[in-house]
Amino acid sequence: MTPAGRVPRRGAATGRLGRFAAVDRLRRFAAIGVVVTAVDVGVLVALARGAGWPVAAADAAAIVAAACCSYLLNRAVTFAGDPSVRWVFFPAAFALTALLGGLLDVAVLVVAVRFLDPGGPWGLVAAKVPAVALAAAFRLRVYRGVLFDEVRADLAARADRPPAPGAVRLSVVVPAYSEEARIASTIERLRAGLAEVAEGGDLEIVVVDDGSPDATAAAARAAGAEQVVVQPANRGKGAAVRAGMLAARGRTVAFTDADLAYPPDQILRLLGAVEDGWDVVVGSRRHAEATTLVRASRLRDVGGRVINRFTHAVLLGHYRDTQCGLKAFRSDVARVLFGRSRIDGFAFDVELFHLVERYRLSLTEVPVAVENSERSTVHVVRDGFRLVRDLLRLQRDGRRGRYDLTDEEAATLAAPGASAEGGVGGR
Repeated sequence: MTPAGRVPRRGAATGRLGRFAAVDRLRRFAAIGVVVTAVDVGVLVALARGAGWPVAAADAAAIVAAACCSYLLNRAVTFAGDPSVRWVFFPAAFALTALLGGLLDVAVLVVAVRFLDPGGPWGLVAAKVPAVALAAAFRLRVYRGVLFDEVRADLAARADRPPAPGAVRLSVVVPAYSEEARIASTIERLRAGLAEVAEGGDLEIVVVDDGSPDATAAAARAAGAEQVVVQPANRGKGAAVRAGMLAARGRTVAFTDADLAYPPDQILRLLGAVEDGWDVVVGSRRHAEATTLVRASRLRDVGGRVINRFTHAVLLGHYRDTQCGLKAFRSDVARVLFGRSRIDGFAFDVELFHLVERYRLSLTEVPVAVENSERSTVHVVRDGFRLVRDLLRLQRDGRRGRYDLTDEEAATLAAPGASAEGGVGGR
């Protein structure tokens, strides 16, 4: 059992959480909210109307009762590996936030009863509504602040892992759709830009034909790709990248777009960072040191920034750029992440960040030079709506336990010397 007040770290025992893996946690949290609110209002009315207490004193007692109820119930059913609820394992932060939120609640209630007739129980309940709402908004903001700090600490903590498994040093996955005329040039440029890896026979290029209507797969084979994975139907970039990453044999696995908007030699920077101990390394076009060689259209640029803001609804790490098409991973980490990923569209990038947070892996952002291409298959408005839809799905699946790790996956992600019993944050 995890001692009170401690969040399970990578590989720490969290076996009791497995009992709730198949349960719809959203319903549990909603039910707890209803119960806690009922306790708050019920105790207030009972003390103020039944026992004749002053409203402020009755409200303070009601808040204490509700806070205790909330803490105990959340600890009993909460999923500690889910970053969105991990705050419940910080008793000091919980208590301080409850105190400050309680003071706000009491202050608002005292003001509200001056304007409403609190003579009957329903008048008191009506005055309590704005107090509950404002205090809840305050607590939510503080809890997210606690989570931001915790998640940032996780992302920055590199685990001392053994060398990653794999037959070659680097695999580069290239999702491709209708690229028959250009895939050979893409493969050639990758080999040239990664010559220092390729010359030692340590480079593998994996092209994934995402159900193209042309001869993309045949052209990739003719151009010398080490692996060509063919999807029977067009499913989307997320599905194509997933298929390639799971087929790759490199110790470091990276993916980049077929239009090579990011010059291939930049993959070497990501490779070096992974070999330096990071679990996940992502390119960032918003990094202070990033450069733009050819600018995107104004619509795509604004659309990308708006989409990045939407991701804050599900992510806690304050990432500069979630949608950059250049990312690299340790092979064992990639196998778990892509084995667990579910989204086929462009929101798959956000899903990967969410899984990194959930499994408490390390991640760093590196600057990239970008040369935006007219060959991109991204449609800002259409794909923006799809991304928002997938973000909602991501939240739902996370709460239903669909990202929970198996014991074997948890053992893979556990830092050396740490217990993998019960999994890493997802078990």
